[in-house]
Amino acid sequence: MAFTEVQERNRKKYYYRVITFRQDKKVKNKKKYLGVNLDNTDLTKAEKEADIELGVLNALLTEDEVLELEMIRKEYLKQPKATFDNRYETFVSQFTHDSTAIEGNTLTLQETAVLLFDEIIPSAKPLREINEVLNHRKAFDRLLAYDRDITRAFILELHELVMRDTLKPERNSQIGRFRSVQVYIRGVDWVPPAPLDVPLDIRNLLSWYTKNKKKLHPIVIATYFHIGFEIIHPFIDGNGRVGRLLMNFILHQNGYPMINIPLERRFDYYDCLLAAQVKGALRPFIDLLLDLLRKSQLLF
Repeated sequence: MAFTEVQERNRKKYYYRVITFRQDKKVKNKKKYLGVNLDNTDLTKAEKEADIELGVLNALLTEDEVLELEMIRKEYLKQPKATFDNRYETFVSQFTHDSTAIEGNTLTLQETAVLLFDEIIPSAKPLREINEVLNHRKAFDRLLAYDRDITRAFILELHELVMRDTLKPERNSQIGRFRSVQVYIRGVDWVPPAPLDVPLDIRNLLSWYTKNKKKLHPIVIATYFHIGFEIIHPFIDGNGRVGRLLMNFILHQNGYPMINIPLERRFDYYDCLLAAQVKGALRPFIDLLLDLLRKSQLLF
């Protein structure tokens, strides 16, 4: 368990991040100094950095959950090759529909599946929405074929695939590159980083990923990376779609089934993101992913 301790001395407030843990049947703790007289923004940032150093991320999953995830992984790896095409078409249809619908696309699941695999274009739908669906599958297929690790170039490539022919002409220069303008997010009271900060923030996120991908459980890595990516919001549009593709790439690369966030659970998804982004609480997002894995009838 992690918490912040405040000590008042000489009319100043000194902040410490404390983690308690059990060792040899005894409760022990580790402590890290955060700073003095911190405002809420600086305190939240310092808490997140301290949690990484103190190993809080290692404690996000219980031993039972780790065992449960390993059972799910083993069951997934036993899926017969003969069913691959069927599982692929079913998952891609659901994932593409839900991931684009979360961002406002109006194609139904059936329209999405027919467009992707029968090449039948639904009537009375905007060309932009048609391209969003087709693009998402192209990006997903690129993800499956990609045999290296996440890099800046791979992130930009996914964005280009996802966003091609979907933006207004005056915004096309923003496709496949980090945004050059400030963006804002409806429904939240925080603002993503300034455009000049985006390249460094992405570099830091990738550095964290490289340092920790072998130390932490893949579910924790996928959670932290996805949340960090959405906080940075590196693109003018398409951040959610690219972020969910990258989250699933991490799971897939580590032998775990991919996770689709259904449209009907989008508000749970938003709440979990907000809890992580504002309070630094990663556990609600972990709970969401675990719940979706437990209930999934399709392992892909």
